[in-house]
Amino acid sequence: MSTTDFSKPDVIVVGAGNAACSAALAAREGGASVILLEAAPIADCGGNSRYTAGLMRVVYNGVDDLAQLIPDLTEAEKKTHDYGAYTAEHYYDDMGRITQYRTDPELCEILITRSFETLVWLRKKGVRFQASYGRQSYKVDGGKRYKFWGGLAAETWGGGPGLIENEHKACEREGIRIFYETPAISLMTGDDGVVLGVRAKHGGRNVEIRSRAVVLACGGFESNAEMRTRYLGPGWDLAKVRGTRYNTGLGIQMALDAGAMSYGHWSGCHAVGWDMNAPPFGDLAVGDQFQKHSYPWGIMVNARGERFVDEGADFRNYTYARYGRVILEQPGMFAWQIFDAKIIPMLRDEYRIKQVTKARADTLEELVKKLEGVNAEACLREILEYNKAVRTDVPFNMAVKDGRCTTGLRINKSNWANTVAEPPFEAYGVTCGVTFSFGGVKISREGEVEDTAGKPIPGLYAAGEMVGGIFYHNYPGGTGLTSGAVFGKLAGTSAARYVKTK
Repeated sequence: MSTTDFSKPDVIVVGAGNAACSAALAAREGGASVILLEAAPIADCGGNSRYTAGLMRVVYNGVDDLAQLIPDLTEAEKKTHDYGAYTAEHYYDDMGRITQYRTDPELCEILITRSFETLVWLRKKGVRFQASYGRQSYKVDGGKRYKFWGGLAAETWGGGPGLIENEHKACEREGIRIFYETPAISLMTGDDGVVLGVRAKHGGRNVEIRSRAVVLACGGFESNAEMRTRYLGPGWDLAKVRGTRYNTGLGIQMALDAGAMSYGHWSGCHAVGWDMNAPPFGDLAVGDQFQKHSYPWGIMVNARGERFVDEGADFRNYTYARYGRVILEQPGMFAWQIFDAKIIPMLRDEYRIKQVTKARADTLEELVKKLEGVNAEACLREILEYNKAVRTDVPFNMAVKDGRCTTGLRINKSNWANTVAEPPFEAYGVTCGVTFSFGGVKISREGEVEDTAGKPIPGLYAAGEMVGGIFYHNYPGGTGLTSGAVFGKLAGTSAARYVKTK
């Protein structure tokens, strides 16, 4: 075994995404020496964090709070635009409702109550934030001002790539070295169960790296087709992976092998509508643009030509992470999103990329024939029946849940129902894109990994997708990065405090 180049760190953080960097920076702030072990090469580093749009769900009580995250907000912006507020009560309500009230109350409390202070801390470390004008707001009052909606107003500058770039720069400034192409394989423990470091691969050789604490922050099992099938169910091996190919569940397995308690929704995951012909894993050149999230303004049909979901059940933030599963359950594991001329100009930017599965026609009769794999005759009937059911007497308003619905259909649309009647028509083919798995390990209020008896495993901490018990069934948009930062900071702070006692 080689131990070259790693020195003798106090804390090893496994991973190099947002949760891992937050843990490393917090541990360093606590006086510990820290290294990061990243399985990916430098060109693909940063885990799933790098593939995100950078939205972060955070408690803020008005524009003055928001300005602490985004000091670049001008006085004109503050006075003109409606940024709203997102209180702790709203956050609790959303987490409860979206997870069917299964979210772990202690972990949920930590996530919510520490969200704002953690993002302020990240900003002080060099992470830049900006107002999410393009994704979370609409122009109102004749286009004179923006109104934000859905509890999300802030995103990282440069999206996920910008977040990782700034976090890695912060690590470099603070003397935290990142070892790329160095996957951790197993934990080293003493006879008493105390964690003593990790075994890893580096430069094609097995290495042992000793430390006084380890933080596992290396993602879930979403990139492992075998584990997806084992835990999520049949067909999940065929799902596309939105992000990194390196989140194979190895970190979770390392913890379980050391006696950790499995925890959370192991048969659940975050999965969205993703371009039908996207590659098997994420493409950093495209980022998250394979997603297709304007479905609340149109309709979705399956291979039978039938609508199969209430596209307007809620804001996109609260439905997109579970509709991927619904699409996977359809015949052929695909669907088509359909829009007409009223909505096409308002589609999100991701509909305008070159790598898109798209059909366009001047009549509905032509369009349905172009939808690959779809029963055209049945689809045309479905669209015409839907058009008749739309309550056109209710005003359409994208900025609120407008109650513009359909009546009398097998599956009614609750909000934003528009007739699909004005040419030209466009349709976009989607399948399921899995983002991250919900199952993980149990942690304490201090970020310690607990064993099957509910006791902390000495020297072992976890953060990010590794943590089970936060999300069940669904996920409020923008919570993943916030959770990674909050629990990463918690784990790193606790690890630094622990090593001082050894």
